[in-house]
Amino acid sequence: MDKKTKQAVIKSTCGLCAVGCGIRVHMEADEVVKVEGDPDNPLNRGELCTKGLASLEYLYHPHRLKHPLKREGERGSGSWRKVSWDEALEEISIRMNKIKGESGAESVGFIHGAAKGLQESYLSRLTNVFGTPNVAWQGHVCFLPRILASRMTYGFYAIPDYDNTPSCILAWGKNMSETLHHADQRVISALEKGTKLIVIDPRETELAKKSDVWIQLRPGSDLALALGMIHVIIDEDLFDRAFVDKWTIGFNRLKSHVSGYTPEKVETITWVPSEKIRQAARLYARNKPACIQWGNAIDHGLNSFQNARAICILRAITGNLGAPGGEIQPLSLPLFGRRSPELELIEKMSPDIWEKRVGADMKVLPMIRYVQPQSIIKAIVDQEPYPIRALYIQGANPLLSYPNVQKTYKALMKLDFLAVADMFMTPTAALADIVLPAASYLEFDSIVTPPYSYPMTLVQQKVTRIGECRSDYEILAGLAKKLDLGEYFWDREEQCLDYVLRPAGLSFEEFKRIAIIPGSRQYRSYKEKGFETPSGKVEIYSPRLDEWGFGPLPAYQEPPETPYSDTGLAEEYPLIFTTWKAGPFRHSGGRQVNALRGEHPEPVVYIHPVTAEKADINDGDWVYIETIRGRIKQKARLIKGIDPKVIGVDYAWWFPEKGVSSLYGWAEANVNILVDDNPPYSPEMGTTNLRGLLCKISKV
Repeated sequence: MDKKTKQAVIKSTCGLCAVGCGIRVHMEADEVVKVEGDPDNPLNRGELCTKGLASLEYLYHPHRLKHPLKREGERGSGSWRKVSWDEALEEISIRMNKIKGESGAESVGFIHGAAKGLQESYLSRLTNVFGTPNVAWQGHVCFLPRILASRMTYGFYAIPDYDNTPSCILAWGKNMSETLHHADQRVISALEKGTKLIVIDPRETELAKKSDVWIQLRPGSDLALALGMIHVIIDEDLFDRAFVDKWTIGFNRLKSHVSGYTPEKVETITWVPSEKIRQAARLYARNKPACIQWGNAIDHGLNSFQNARAICILRAITGNLGAPGGEIQPLSLPLFGRRSPELELIEKMSPDIWEKRVGADMKVLPMIRYVQPQSIIKAIVDQEPYPIRALYIQGANPLLSYPNVQKTYKALMKLDFLAVADMFMTPTAALADIVLPAASYLEFDSIVTPPYSYPMTLVQQKVTRIGECRSDYEILAGLAKKLDLGEYFWDREEQCLDYVLRPAGLSFEEFKRIAIIPGSRQYRSYKEKGFETPSGKVEIYSPRLDEWGFGPLPAYQEPPETPYSDTGLAEEYPLIFTTWKAGPFRHSGGRQVNALRGEHPEPVVYIHPVTAEKADINDGDWVYIETIRGRIKQKARLIKGIDPKVIGVDYAWWFPEKGVSSLYGWAEANVNILVDDNPPYSPEMGTTNLRGLLCKISKV
């Protein structure tokens, strides 16, 4: 018996999302009997969201994949036979090596999904030594635009300092009660102390109801709003002149640049009254320290990176960078961790091979080391610039998460070979040749560094194991051996974790006894060492972006298929749609978990009562939502807290209960049937447009 299983309670970290909440796992022998929040964890302080509280149901779910499976019959027929791990990995390696020998390593693609952590780097390590540059993930529409914009502007990713109560909090495209539980707690606490709150969201969320100013903007127009607020702050002399003069470059260029973004002009773009734009800008600039909690919404379109750049500039010109109660620089334990070149063996990917990647013609930011999903799909379907013949998918469900999923379905059906590693059978996994049972976060050891919440390093501990499930490390290390690449992986996962911890001078066994190592929060450290940019200052105007051929200052671009970019289309499709994440689910995961599904049993489309009345739609009716690419149906929920010209569509819906004959109803309510995978993209990121597109509705 493992020593850990003799303990009554084991400290660990929840892995059902990337936040990094501390947990206490209660054991009876080898069985997990309870998972609760860890009160010693400074992030969540003993609280857990609804997903974390459902950990046991995930772990012991009767429909967990527990054995490797090999397809029999036609792709998607649902006919499988159990095979050994040796047979499954042997089959994958033979097929991959065969395609590599015939068409080159680049003809084998890899995809990873929502399991954000060291798993991503394990996969990249394998792909770099295998020799394919074609690795896709969803970073370009989820968090990466904000990371890169922050680093390009002032050299680090800033986080709100809630522990020193801000005077003003601006929640931009972030519904914290649904998607960032611990931050929501801190915001509510700050409001009780008198903190001012601004909420920017097309829907009146619970947080918006508590706000001093609610900005109900047109979905997809965030950048215009940010530039309008910057205009007001400069025009009314509300910026921090001392900070701007000493610690920024390009302010005068910014002043000239935003002169055209008057509140009146921005009102025509965003639908936000000009006086409300002024009110929000004044409230934010005059109440210091202030912080901005931004969300996934600003990542979803061709302005994604520049949206984030403009918000970074707002932080800087108001002097909130590094201020207690403002935006601070987090520093965690030094590691060879997630996304580190050392762990991923980036040196094994030569520049010549990297230039062979699909989508290389997009010329995105040079530090981006992934390919865009639409490029992978295009290479499979159109065989341009060459065919991708095989895919290995790790913890991702592209039939739910990729744009223009009808094309994704066509691509997956066309592949010579498809292998999927996941916890459950999904619509994507159901099309695979080999399906591998992946371990849940309670079934493997790891090291967690929360990416956007609180500076610390946390332990994740293996406490049990279900069936023949394996961690992603174990799967990839086993596959590497079959591919004759075993020399690049350690024999045991713990040896890999020892390597990750080497810069900190710890072994994983030692780290387990510590469990939590808090990081530090840097306050105005720029006064001693400057900012981590080439100039040592906040680069409002970015010489690097200019040199690389991108906009050195954020400039708003109108997305395609909007009332302003396509007035003809708007006559037939008079509404626009946006999406939100529902609290019980993480992306497409959790629809088979009863505790979560019970909270949100059906896909819901939010519609204003006036709009619903015109279409003869009542609350609870099933509604068709249609764009030029197709239509889906969801259940109407009538709310007044949404613009009559906007609807809010539920994201990532499929129906595990419907079975494999319909691929679990993947196409019935799936919002990504409605969106496009064609240009224009974000020039810097390759981001597709996922919000603010023209649509129409009708009663089923």
